[in-house]
This record gives sequence, structure tokens and C-alpha cells, in this order.
Amino acid sequence: MLLLVPSLGIRSIISNGNLPLRNTRLRSDQLISRHSSNFAVRHRYRMHTAYFRQLPDEEQCAISFRVANERYRIDKVFNFSRNVTENVDASLERMRANIEKEVRKRGSAGKGAKKKGKAAPVEGAGEGLGEALPDVRVRFFDVEKNEDVRDVAFAELLSKVRDEREILLKVLDDDFRIDLNSPTVLAVSLPQSILAGFFVYPSKLEMVFTDKERSEFLWYRGKMPKSNNAQQIEWVLAGTGYSYMAKPDDVGHHLKFSCVPKNELKVGPLTEVISGTQVQAGPGQCPFEVRHLFTQNKLTNQYQFRVVTYNILADLYADSDYSRTELFGYCPNYALHIDYRKQLFIKEILGYNADIVCLQEVDGKVYDLDLLPVFRVKNFDGHYKAKGKTAEGLATFFDCNRFEVLDRQGITFGENLETLEPFQGLWNQIKSNEKLASRIKDRSTAIQATLLRSRQNPAKHLLVANTHFYFHPDADHIRLLQGGLSMLYVRDLYERFESQYGLDRNHFAIVFCGDFNSTPECGMFRLMTQRFVGTEMADWQSNEEEAVRGVSLAQPFPFQSACGTPKYTNFTVGFKACIDYIYYQCDALRVNDVVPLPSEDELAAYDAIPSPVFPSDHVALVASLEWNHKSG
Repeated sequence: MLLLVPSLGIRSIISNGNLPLRNTRLRSDQLISRHSSNFAVRHRYRMHTAYFRQLPDEEQCAISFRVANERYRIDKVFNFSRNVTENVDASLERMRANIEKEVRKRGSAGKGAKKKGKAAPVEGAGEGLGEALPDVRVRFFDVEKNEDVRDVAFAELLSKVRDEREILLKVLDDDFRIDLNSPTVLAVSLPQSILAGFFVYPSKLEMVFTDKERSEFLWYRGKMPKSNNAQQIEWVLAGTGYSYMAKPDDVGHHLKFSCVPKNELKVGPLTEVISGTQVQAGPGQCPFEVRHLFTQNKLTNQYQFRVVTYNILADLYADSDYSRTELFGYCPNYALHIDYRKQLFIKEILGYNADIVCLQEVDGKVYDLDLLPVFRVKNFDGHYKAKGKTAEGLATFFDCNRFEVLDRQGITFGENLETLEPFQGLWNQIKSNEKLASRIKDRSTAIQATLLRSRQNPAKHLLVANTHFYFHPDADHIRLLQGGLSMLYVRDLYERFESQYGLDRNHFAIVFCGDFNSTPECGMFRLMTQRFVGTEMADWQSNEEEAVRGVSLAQPFPFQSACGTPKYTNFTVGFKACIDYIYYQCDALRVNDVVPLPSEDELAAYDAIPSPVFPSDHVALVASLEWNHKSG
């Protein structure tokens, strides 16, 4: 559901006037407009204010004001966009012509009503219009100089307003105060699916000149009356804040989201949007809610932290005819829709009360519009690494109360194989096999790294890596090479950060999370847990034409899998195996606890996953780690 209302020259909803921070009594009126994806959008315009907006580095100035004049039977919002290099006289003439056209149209309608013996729309309105329509005058007026502003560039007019000169826009009988660049909502929408028991938040919220932390967000619920007239809904306050947990009592109701954008100096126009769908009953208890019983509270011990890794299934791969009919044909279509699934996986992830979250198959839009805004409200920060030109990638989040970020890195292997210094030794061993070299270079596989410092114990540092290896069944050799490249990259960062920040290895550890698409029998697991893979490893021969010969891999860090090797972390009809891991550096860290995984019966309740109670084809892994060395 996307709300697009043309105002101020940008997709926006303008609702109420810009209220100064001091107490001021204002007149306001309420209009209702409809949109195909919303039942109703509520606009409130403050009288006698003209809103001007010029975004940084743009030459256009957007203008919006409401003319409500009973005498001329007009009540309309006018929107203009003028170039700042234009002469104000030309701008005024354009405004005058549009307003005059509207006045004449209203005057003609009034005469028509009289001829038919109908009452005029407003009692006493339009007197004399039958004889002669008035001349429409539009001008800018400098109050200090007591003269019109004429024959200057629009940019000069804006400069006067910025200098707090009192410039009025005079239209017909009314004077309009010019409000320049007030906090404003450009676009807002609510999701198409809203489930009781799950978080709801704007699926899109674009604002300018606004401090989100200072802004006010309210949620209301109301039932659509039999008249199906949204203006007659009786609203009851349901919650506050950017997100709202829909309640069972909300089922059958519409929700209204209200936003008052603010910054340090101004309070902007109120914006309200009504959901186009009613709140629906949730799917019942999801297996992840049982897992939440093990993570009801955040960890408070300064030496412990909880880690989640989770492939959340990109919408890119779930929203296609092939996915719906073949790959995930066992899953109802509604449960594959991203608006449904993201409610589940956001609630699931937040319910683990983690300190570090590594996600794979994250759609870029889902990161920008869903994960980052919601997680920031929960005091998380994060960063995103796209997989080349693919519309999905990796995301790593951390709790800002527990960690301070010192560095964020990310690369795609294929784009850096021939140039990144740590890769050159391995690249030189394989580049002579043209088919192998071409295949690994063409992959969009990425790795992400985040250097974190503990806020409670600043001597403790973590290097958190996150990746998602190539999936193809005949590509064990590609995945093992990607494993070798990963550890070359991680080792280089580790040694660089160790030197740059003067870190003590007893208090500096690596956590490497991801969907490695490799079972415990594969070479990647051996490389991580045994630190060496020889030339005899069967993975090297997974594709005869691309076979890797004479290559062995080694890495210096002792790792273990925090969650062991569960039977399944990926569970579809066509494939079931353990391919996701939280690897941790076991000479510096140890496992404190692991959240039990769902049972096979739970996974198979709808034949496989995803399903109405599992938002992905993967299962989240959750483990609490603890430092071995407490001092530091």
C-alpha cells in the first residue's frame, strides 16, 4: 500500500499546518481524499500558510497553499513547482492564471445552480459573481519595506525568507505567511498484511528536514462503519511509537498511523494514513515463539553476548511463478508474500534478544524500509553489503548498548580476486583453469566484516564476519575456494586491526556467521574446525572440467561451531541439511548456551518450510558466547 498524493511537487501527504513551538491558536480544516491502496488519507491544512520547500542541491522550489474563500466559492489546495532562477513575476503570473481559472470555474458553477433553482453551496457566497468576476491578484509583499517584491529571481526571494524577512504571499483577499522548509513527510504507506500479535510499522516513510527521534508517532484503531465512509470511523488511541504490536482485539479494525515530523526548531505538518486492510488474526503460535522462552531477557553479564545468524529468504527468490509452483509449491501463496513473511521474521529476530545479528538473503528494500528503521528503534545499528548487482545481500546488526562499531567492511569475491593483495597467492594457483577462473569470478558472493568494541569492557573486541556462499549442487570446489578466500580476507583484517588499535589477542576474537551452503562433511567445515584442507579433499573434484588440482588451504584460527552440527538448518521438499553455522574462535570464546532448534515434526507440519509459521526455508541459529579471559 503506497500513498502518493501530489503536493509541494513531490509525492507527499500534507496534513496539518506547521505549528510553531510556542503555544499558538490556529484554525485548521480537514479534507479526505481516497487512493486505490488506502481507504483514506487525512489531510489537515493550516489556514493562511504557504509552504515552500527547496531540497538541497535542487533548482526547483515546491509551493503549496490552500485557498478557502467563501466569497469566491473556492476551497482548493494549489501546488506549484518553480525554478529558482525564474523571475518572481513569471511565477506569480503562473499562479494567478491557475487561481483565476479555478475562480471562474466556481463562478460558472454558481450561476448554473441559480438557473436551476438550486441553492448556492455556501449561504451568501459568490454575491455579485453573476454580474462580473473579480480580477485575481497574486503578489509577494515585503512587510518591512511596505512594497511588492517584483522583478527579482526566485532565489533572491527565498534568500529574503531565509533571512527572516517578513514576506507575504497575497492571494485574493488573503495573506499567506511563507513557511520555508518545515519538517515534512514526503511519502508514507502501511503494509498490505497486518497480523495480530506482530509488529506493524510504516512500510515506507520518507521525511525531509526532520529529526526522526524528535518526531511523534501515534497508532489508532477503528471499525469501518456500514456506510463504508472512512470519515465516520471512530478512532481510539492504540499505541505510540514508530512500530506497534497489533493486538488480538484489533482484529477486524483498520489502523491509522499519525506522524508529526519535528526537528530542533520546528514542528511540521501532521500526516495521517489509514490502512487499506483490516487487522487479521495471526497464524497461531509459531515455533520460534517457543524458542523465545529461552531468550526472554537480554544478557547483562559483560563477558557474554548472544549471536543470531539467519538466512531470511529474499523476496527475490520467493516471489516468482517458479517459487510459488515448484520450489515452494507446498507453501500457501499468502505465506510467501513479503508483507506476510517480514512480520514473522522481524518478530522472530527481535524476540531472540540478541546482541549481534547476521542475516543473509536480505533484499535491499527490506533492509532500507523494514529492518534498519525497526531495528534502530530497538537501539540496533547495522550495515548492508549487496551481492554485486543482485538485489539482495548481507546485513549485520549490533546492539548499540553493548557494542561500539569501529570499522565496517565488505567485498564481493569475484570483483576483487585479481586485485586484492591477500588473494593473489590462491588466485595464481587456479587462474590457469579458464572455466574455473571464469566461474568463480562471475559469482556475486560477498563477505561482510564488522569490528566491534564492548561498551561494558572496552578491552574486548570482536571481528564479526558474515557471508553466504554459492549454492549450486556441483560447486563444492567453488564453495571451498570461497572459504579459503574468506579466511584470507578475515585474517588480513584481523592483523590490520590488531596493529591499528593495539589489540591483545586474548581479548580480540572472531565470530564468523553465515549460510555456507556446506554440510559438515564438506571441506569448509574441515577448514574451519581443523584449520587445514589438503589436495586430496573430494570437494575439489565436484566438477570435472573445473577440478582444482594441487591446492591445499590453511587458516591459523581455532574455530568451533557454536551450535554443533544439527540435522537441519535448511528444510525444503527438495533439500534438507545443515548448512548454516556460527563459527567462533574457541581459544578466546566459549559457548554459554544454544537455543534448541525446532523439531523435525514442526518443520514438516506443512511438508517443509517456508510455511505460515516459518518465514524462511532456513532456521535461525542462536547461541550465547562468553569470553574465556575475564580480565582486560
